[in-house]
Amino acid sequence: MSGFDLSKQKISEPIIKRNLAPTILYGEALSKDDSHIASTGALIVMSGEKTGRSPKAKRVVEEETSKKNIWWGNINIPFSEKSFFLNKSIAQNWLNSQKELYVVDGYAGWDPKHRISVRIICARPYHALFMHNMLIRPTKEELISFEPEWVIYNAGQCNASTEVEGVTDKTSVNLNIKDKTMVILGTEYAGEMKKGVFTIMNYLLPAKNQLSMHCSANEGKDGDVALFFGLSGTGKTTLSADPKRALIGDDEHGWTQDGIFNFEGGCYAKTIDLEADKEPEIWDAIRFGSVLENVGYDKETGVVDYTDVSITQNTRTSYPIEYIENAKIPCVGGHPKNVIFLTCDAFGVLPPVSKLTNGQAMYHFISGYTAKVAGTEMGVTDPEATFSACFGAAFMVWHPTKYAEILRDYINKNDTNVWLVNTGWTGGSFGVGSRFSLKYTRAIIDGILSGDLAKAKYSVDPIFGLATPDKCSNVPSDVLNPVNTWSDKDEYHKTANKLAKLFNDNFETYKDQADEEILAASPKVS
Repeated sequence: MSGFDLSKQKISEPIIKRNLAPTILYGEALSKDDSHIASTGALIVMSGEKTGRSPKAKRVVEEETSKKNIWWGNINIPFSEKSFFLNKSIAQNWLNSQKELYVVDGYAGWDPKHRISVRIICARPYHALFMHNMLIRPTKEELISFEPEWVIYNAGQCNASTEVEGVTDKTSVNLNIKDKTMVILGTEYAGEMKKGVFTIMNYLLPAKNQLSMHCSANEGKDGDVALFFGLSGTGKTTLSADPKRALIGDDEHGWTQDGIFNFEGGCYAKTIDLEADKEPEIWDAIRFGSVLENVGYDKETGVVDYTDVSITQNTRTSYPIEYIENAKIPCVGGHPKNVIFLTCDAFGVLPPVSKLTNGQAMYHFISGYTAKVAGTEMGVTDPEATFSACFGAAFMVWHPTKYAEILRDYINKNDTNVWLVNTGWTGGSFGVGSRFSLKYTRAIIDGILSGDLAKAKYSVDPIFGLATPDKCSNVPSDVLNPVNTWSDKDEYHKTANKLAKLFNDNFETYKDQADEEILAASPKVS
């Protein structure tokens, strides 16, 4: 673009290619990125050695404007300003050494009152196409006067230096809130950029007493909004892509006094074992302009094998949200009628659906129990029971109770129902039982959204205190009570108590900041 340069970002040598159309990025990727075109027209790319996020490499700069607000610890590991600026220089110098660079300017946040402008600087066409999909694309008029508030330097092909204090290996991902900058070194996994933008929003919104959420959202014909919280692999994307409802977004949202809004311009869905009949909306979205990441495919025909996990189990696709036929554009909605916490219970003892009290809603939101799904993070090969505060602790910047307090406020003000839905195992723990049928889970979601489950009779589990319905249309009644699905009842109670203790042990971290209503929701170990 004439007159455009990166002088403010101290980059002057390369040819700059800004906001290229997907058609042109395809040509660039096919010639430079060892990419291929799938039989559906999507672009097949490889992310290199890193096929998932590298959370242990994430650092947040400890500086005077934000340090009192940060939830410091194993998630937000402090990094000195000196080390950050050394890494920023390494990234700028490497990017300056390239013949060509790609710039993607876009927005995060569909609500104009709360959106931020973001600039991505990268060297791989695949990364540019990915963020073209994931950011909200400016109009031609907006692009003319576009000024980035935040800049992401993606120098992922350049390794970090362990000589920089605080850098422990060749990968280093740094966020500086004061400098409004993110630096990526030593990883070419595109998800680092997406989650970097999410982390930024997770800082900015709570500072204004507004909620940032790791959730998907959709809307019924009558305008009723539903939120689906959950970590990767729990079903957020799948369950929110409902042909009967308009999709607002699949992963990241804000909730303000005006209602909810999506942060992103696209979706980033897992494709492992993807089937057209089970997830038709996602299947049909994988076409020209979409990115297929680390999938196995036939080199002659371009036909993708979604069961192929030889590269990673974390195979993914990125596509613009308008590729979902019933997407709601702009991606905004009113206050939610239902909030659904999705958990993938590897122990197989939580019921497939429970209606939560306010105290339980806060307890389970802060706990964020699920199973870490294989392939989502480097080094994870089998599902593991884990607790992730707010169903997204890896991206939370403030203390989890900050998000929980805002959530409680919005739930109370809007008379919102909260549910816990287990998409994990039944009939035994992982390795013994089987995963809940997606057909049954969809029927449960339908029961929640139609209002039928709110009218059901409920019984309370003595260990977890969860209220479970006696029936749900199109779901066998014996499945609704997990003890009924175990052949060994004694083993069920033993396992349930084991999980209850894990809940209580995990909550010790938050106990001193939780009120009596929340503490009363703790499981009772017998």
